[in-house]
Amino acid sequence: MRCDHCGLEGGEAIKESGAAGELHFCCKGCQGVFHLLHDLKLERFYDLKGFNTLEQPSAVDKAANSTSAFDSEAFAKRFITQENGLCTVSLALERIHCAACVWLNEKVIGRLEGVAQADINFTTHKAKIRFDPERITVGAIVGAIRSIGYDAAPYDPALAENSANRERKEYYTRLVIAVFATMNVMWLAVARYLGLFSGMDSDLAQVIYLAEFCLATPTLFYSGWIFYRGGYFALKNGFVTMDLLVATGASLTYIYSIYAVLIAGSEPYFDSVTMIITFVLIGKFLEVKAKKSAVDTLDSLIAQTPSEVTLIRGGEKTRVQPEAIAVGDTIEVVAGERIVFDGTVKNGEAALDMASLTGESEPIGVREGSQVLGGAINTDGVLQIVVSKDFSHSAFRSIITLLEESLNARPRIENLANSLSRYFSSTILSIAVLTLLGWIFAGGVPFDRALMIAVSVIVIACPCALALATPIAAVIGTSRAAKGHILFKATRHLETMAQAKWLLLDKTGTLTYGKPQVISHELFAGFDGAALLGLIGTSAHPVSQAVARFLRSGGVVARDI
Repeated sequence: MRCDHCGLEGGEAIKESGAAGELHFCCKGCQGVFHLLHDLKLERFYDLKGFNTLEQPSAVDKAANSTSAFDSEAFAKRFITQENGLCTVSLALERIHCAACVWLNEKVIGRLEGVAQADINFTTHKAKIRFDPERITVGAIVGAIRSIGYDAAPYDPALAENSANRERKEYYTRLVIAVFATMNVMWLAVARYLGLFSGMDSDLAQVIYLAEFCLATPTLFYSGWIFYRGGYFALKNGFVTMDLLVATGASLTYIYSIYAVLIAGSEPYFDSVTMIITFVLIGKFLEVKAKKSAVDTLDSLIAQTPSEVTLIRGGEKTRVQPEAIAVGDTIEVVAGERIVFDGTVKNGEAALDMASLTGESEPIGVREGSQVLGGAINTDGVLQIVVSKDFSHSAFRSIITLLEESLNARPRIENLANSLSRYFSSTILSIAVLTLLGWIFAGGVPFDRALMIAVSVIVIACPCALALATPIAAVIGTSRAAKGHILFKATRHLETMAQAKWLLLDKTGTLTYGKPQVISHELFAGFDGAALLGLIGTSAHPVSQAVARFLRSGGVVARDI
């Protein structure tokens, strides 16, 4: 007996009778969540969930039920930002299985008193929540999430990377099977078509048909399961998407091929089934890889954040995490380290590499009293800095947040493409039906031929470029720009740049490499390249690094180094 909430076996554990008839639950947790959803009038969750199973709410670790950690000062400093009287927190939701789970969490969180906005990204399971701290706390929000059988943790971009890796692995496995089947089906198809001209025994033809069927079946139902799943949930929510078109076209071709072999005695199209699934799946796989590339860009920037900094307190130096530093603390930054806090130089002199912040290619000298920004790199010297902003509000952290939000935001052209894609898919299905009826009644052709013509309309018209290329272009554009040290506050600015006719630059070095290079040299008597390289090879100063690169590249006589 299946549980009426989670769908798992074991529903005979708890039985109850109500207005809806006899109900079965596997545990008290499922029973409580079921009645809670009905009290909130969110019964549509079960229609959206379909046949998906959930984890039991009671499986949540009891030790994790305390939400006090989410209301601590340390949590607020690291994960909560405040603007215009409202706070914003990003949480990673756990136990998200399908679009129904996203819908339910958005509804429950959005109805909480004090919550102004709740957006959940189904791909990364990231929930971005804006709330009034005077009316509700993060602990209360997490408590509401746990009350419906899910869990939440502070959002960490590493979780997004793990999710992207799992998705890429899933698509890769399905794609490998599809490509393998397609290659073998095509070999069989070549033999079958040659047999039509040279004469092939009917028994041998049946063997080839059987082999093609065995290869097309796992391609359609395993590799193509992604399209069935996507089309099902889209249809549940009243949408007609590309996934539904692909699933419909491939399924009709598969069913007709079985009919052709067993009943009609005509040629099947199992090779077309595998080709449809494989080619569109390749596009899906490239989309997943593009998303992973964007996540890697963000991770590479986050990886530049030091895990520890040197805190000077009471004359003693200790290594602590950046989140433990408060405004007014004094930190020490040695040569080669990145400054992650905004502040004022208290002691020392150094040259700072500000390229990642201002695009300035030459180091900027600072001394006592100079203002410094998080993100700069100390190229030489030792600095003692009095912190003026905590880690979550520093310039460096703001850059990371800016890039993260730009990758998640949708430009106007993407929203337009998604809207057009939905209507486009519905129109194509309608045209395919009209094509089928037209060829049968007006054209007088047999049903099987009319069906294949209608399927051709569906497959050829799949809006791959419209539904996939537009969002991927935005993600890749933002990611490539970030690698080139160009940050966009929002992806819509990519659209604006496409209309620009003039580009004005206010800094020298912007159009160059931004790093010093040796362009000419002169050797003197007694020159020792190895000794010079050993002397400057470990220095972080840009000029030293330029000479060291020149020496290592063989820019001087090889025997000298």
